Amino acid sequence: MDFFKVVTVEGARETIMNNFREYKFELEEVDILDSLGRVLGKEVYCEIDVPEFNRSTVDGYAIVASDSHGASDSIPSVLNIVGEVHMGETIEDGIISGNAIYVPTGGMVPNGADGVIMIENTEKLDEETLLLNKPISIGENIIYKGDDMKKNSLVLEMGKKISPEAMGVLGALGKRKVKVFKKPRFYIISTGDEIIDIEEKLEFGKIRDINSFALFGSISALGGEVVGKRIVKDDFNLLKTEVEKAVNISDIVLISGGSSVGTRDFTKAVIDSFEGKGVFIHGLSVKPGKPTIVGEGMGKLIFGLPGHPVSSIIIFKVLVEDFVKQKMNLKEIKPQIRATMDFNFPSSSGKLTYQMVTLRKEDGKYFATPSFGKSSMISLLKDSDGYILLEKHEEGIYKGEERTVFLL
Repeated sequence: MDFFKVVTVEGARETIMNNFREYKFELEEVDILDSLGRVLGKEVYCEIDVPEFNRSTVDGYAIVASDSHGASDSIPSVLNIVGEVHMGETIEDGIISGNAIYVPTGGMVPNGADGVIMIENTEKLDEETLLLNKPISIGENIIYKGDDMKKNSLVLEMGKKISPEAMGVLGALGKRKVKVFKKPRFYIISTGDEIIDIEEKLEFGKIRDINSFALFGSISALGGEVVGKRIVKDDFNLLKTEVEKAVNISDIVLISGGSSVGTRDFTKAVIDSFEGKGVFIHGLSVKPGKPTIVGEGMGKLIFGLPGHPVSSIIIFKVLVEDFVKQKMNLKEIKPQIRATMDFNFPSSSGKLTYQMVTLRKEDGKYFATPSFGKSSMISLLKDSDGYILLEKHEEGIYKGEERTVFLL
C-alpha cells in the first residue's frame, strides 16, 4: 500500500507548473458580441487615436479662450458667430480671435479654438452676435485627439477577462473579432459504489452525486466548459476506460473520490497505468484536502480530488483554478474583504488550514464567525460566505484579530 508523501500547496503549484511548463491552451477568434467573460489571448493595441479629432464635451461655442478673460454678467465679452458644426461632419474652416462657432456635444472643435464655452454661459443678441458671461480656461470642455487612447498604445493586456467596459473599448477600436483563449475543457468523473445519479431513487447506504454539480458550477465560473460528466463504480477497468475517454476529449480530468490510500481507491493506479509521467503528487499538507492526487496521463493533467464536497471545492480553487489562471496569464483579483474575527480558534499544527466562515456587517464593519462542520457536509459550503487561511506555523485565531476573508 502506498502512503502519502505530502507537499505544501505552494509546492504542489510549483510541481504542477514544472510538469506542464510547455502546455498551452489554444486560441480562437470570436465575435465581440460573444466575448463577454472570455480571456484575451493576445494584447490589443490602439491602431488609431481615440478620439480621432478634438471633440467638444458640451453644447456650446468654440472660441479662443483668451477672448473670454474678464467676462461677466455685468461686463460680457462680445464675439461674432461665424458658423456651426454639425455632428458627423468635418469642418475645414478654422477660428480666429473675436469669432465663435457653435459646436454640439461630441462635435469636432475647429482648428484655432482652444476652449468651448457652455451654451448656458452665453447669450445670443442676434444670429451674428454672442455675449460671453463667464471666462474659460485653455482646454476647457475639450477632449483632444488621442486623449482617450493614443495610437500604438497598449489598451488591453493578454490575460484580461473581457468585461462590458472592455467590449466598449474594442468597439471604439473597430475590433469586430478578438483573439481569446479557448474555454478549458473539463471531464468530471465521480467514483464510488455508493454514488448514484440525482435522478435515481435514493436507497439506504447510497449517496447522491454532489461533487460533480459543485465542480460544474466552479468550472463555469472559471470560464471553462464541461465536456463530460460520469459516475464510475469502484472498479479499476471501468475507471481506466472512462479516464481514457476523458483524456482524449478534454484538457483537464477531475476524478472526485478514490484518492486516499484505501484498497478500493483506484485513482492513483489508473493514472499510473497510462503513458506519461503518472502521479507526481499524492497528498497535500492542508486541511481540508489532504488526500489529493495530481498526475499526467497521455499528456493531460489529471486531478484526483477528495470525495468530501468541501475538500473537493477548496482543492479545485487552490490548485485547478490556479493552474488555469497561470496558463492564461489571467489578471483577475480574487474577491476578498477584511473582517474582524468574532471567535478564538485553534489551528492544526504544521498544516495549512482553510477555515470556512460566515460574515455579518455591523456599523460598516465586517465580522467573521466560523462555519463548523465536517468537510463531507455540502451545507458547510452553502452556509459559508468565504474562508480564511491559517498558516502552518500559526497556533490559531484570536477574537478581535483582523483577517482577510476570501469570498466564495
